Amino acid sequence: MGQVRMTRKNRPRKDPWPRSHTGPLTWWRDHKRVARETLHFVSARPGTSMLVWLLVGIALALPAGLFLVQINLAGMTTAWEGRPGLSVYFDLGLADAEIAAAAAALLARSEISGVKVTTQDEALREFQTYTGLVNALDLLAENPLPASLRATLAEDASLVDLELVAEFAGRSAGVSEVVVEKTWLQRVTDITRVVSRLGMMLGALFGLGAVLVTATSVRLAIEARLEELRVLKLVGATDRQIRRPYLYFGAFYGLGGGLIAAMLISLCLVIVETPLTHLLGSYGQELKMSGFDPKFLLVLLAVGGILGIAGALLAARQRLTDLEIP
Repeated sequence: MGQVRMTRKNRPRKDPWPRSHTGPLTWWRDHKRVARETLHFVSARPGTSMLVWLLVGIALALPAGLFLVQINLAGMTTAWEGRPGLSVYFDLGLADAEIAAAAAALLARSEISGVKVTTQDEALREFQTYTGLVNALDLLAENPLPASLRATLAEDASLVDLELVAEFAGRSAGVSEVVVEKTWLQRVTDITRVVSRLGMMLGALFGLGAVLVTATSVRLAIEARLEELRVLKLVGATDRQIRRPYLYFGAFYGLGGGLIAAMLISLCLVIVETPLTHLLGSYGQELKMSGFDPKFLLVLLAVGGILGIAGALLAARQRLTDLEIP
C-alpha cells in the first residue's frame, strides 16, 4: 500500500476567525473594559457630567436630609431627659409628711419613672437665682411660692397613662394644681409624622426626577453613538452587549449624584450646627446629630446608583428596541 504524503497544499488551514471562549473570566474582562471606557467617556466631559451629578445630587439630598431630620426628631422624643410628665403644686404651708406621702404614692405607680420634690424654700431660692429679685422678696412676710413635685413618665408609658396619673394626683390631699407637660411632645411627634410623610412623597418625586435626568443623559449618549451601535448590531452584537455601556453610564451618574448629595447634606449640617447648638442649649441639651454615618453614606450611594441604572435601562430600552439597520 502506498503511503499518503501530507503536503503543504492539502494541510488543513487555520481558522482566521477563531471562536471566542466564553466563561466567567471573559465576562469579567468585558465588564472591566466597558467600565473603563465608560469612565473615560464621563471624565472626558466634565461639564456635562458635573451638571448631571448636580441634578441627581440635589434630587437625592432633599429627601435624604428630611430622613435625617425625621430620625433625629424621633430620637428627641425618646431620649430627651425632660420626658413628658406632670407637675403637682401643693397648698401653702402643707406639711412635709403629706408631701412625702403624695410623692411616694406617685412613685409607686408603674407609669412613673421618677419623682423630684421641690420644697417651698428650694422654690424660693430658685426663683431668686433666676430673677435676681433677692431684696424684693426679703420684704415679704412669708414665702409666697408653694412646694411642688415633678413626676416623669416612664419610657413605655403613653399619653393616656399620663392623663390617668394626673387624675390620680389631683385627688390627693393638699394638691392645689396639676399641670400636665405633654404639649411639646405632641408637637414634636406631629412634626415628626409630617416630616416622615413629606420625606416619602419628596423621595418618590425626586427619585423619579433623578431617573428621568439620567435617562435623558443616557439618551443623548446613545444618539451620539448611534452609527456605532448600528454597526455593532449589524455584526451580531446582542441587545445586552449594546446596552451594557449605558448601564455603566447610569451607574456612574447615579454614584456621582449620591456623592454630591452627601456633600450637600454635610454642608447644610455645618451651616445649621451653630444655631441648632444654641437652640438645644437653651433647653439644657447637647447637639447629638445621629444618622449621618458611613452606613447612611453607603445607602445614599447605593440608591443613587440604582436610580441611575434604572434611568439608563429606561433610555436604552426605549431607543435600542427601535434601532434600525440601514
